[in-house]
Amino acid sequence: MNELRGHIKTVEVSGNLSLVGVELQNGQLFKAIVIDTPQSASYLKPETTVAVVFKETEVIIGTGTQFQISLQNQIPATIAQLEQGKLLSKLKLETTNGSISAIISSNAVDNLNLELGQEVTAMIKLNEVMLRAL
Repeated sequence: MNELRGHIKTVEVSGNLSLVGVELQNGQLFKAIVIDTPQSASYLKPETTVAVVFKETEVIIGTGTQFQISLQNQIPATIAQLEQGKLLSKLKLETTNGSISAIISSNAVDNLNLELGQEVTAMIKLNEVMLRAL
């Protein structure tokens, strides 16, 4: 599991769902949608310190800078480690918020010509992000 730290900046509520904006250590805004509201989860308030948690398999890797995509959680990163297997590959990515890992297909590694030291963008869908109060 990947874990980044930050504090809640915004909470938008609709029914039983909340769209939570978390400011990470470097000032970048990360978003999560949770099945809770400030009334049902007391930690959902501005300035609460939280861990932003997501699986390695939920990280999408992009290269270049000219892609139009609906994913709002985009983190610039550098490939620090690349373990390529027959079917799956594990990438260790260094970001200004710390290290994260991604597990993608080895075919994708080949198709994107990924290599150590390469600048990439790590992307995570907001519905794949979990928050944990600290």
